[in-house]
Amino acid sequence: MKVINKNTKYYSSWISRFYTTFRNKSHVPFYVKKLKKLWENRDIIVVEGEKTRNGIGNDLFNNAKSIKRIICPAQNSFKFYDKILNAVLTVDKNNLILISLGPTAPVLAYDLSKLGYQAVDFGHSNVQYELFLNRTANITQTNRKKEYGNVEEKYNKQIILKILN
Repeated sequence: MKVINKNTKYYSSWISRFYTTFRNKSHVPFYVKKLKKLWENRDIIVVEGEKTRNGIGNDLFNNAKSIKRIICPAQNSFKFYDKILNAVLTVDKNNLILISLGPTAPVLAYDLSKLGYQAVDFGHSNVQYELFLNRTANITQTNRKKEYGNVEEKYNKQIILKILN
């Protein structure tokens, strides 16, 4: 309590754990609507592990203007931190950067924000969204994937760079 400024409004750090974290889930539809406003009519760059596939098989990013992806290792991505950072620095600062790279994500989001980018540690938001759509807290029950056209083709067209080694 000694370090908390009582005149400051603090916000939730649960941006990517908005479903399973709470027993009462009545706020989730409102939260999802607000979350989607982050990228509404915006160009987004998704920086994610090679198996993550945020927004693939669901409508999470349907309101984005465009989606591009930088694909990184699914594990130990911090070993490639400089390559990942330099790759993101090649994109326009008007893009919203959504990062799902485990412990690498908050560091990358922080460094990018210092350089004038809007970057968010997106973490488990896609998984949480799937759980919300399925109305379950059990990750193994999230098999409601709908077909949104040719998903693989759309996904592959969004990839602008792969940093896998």
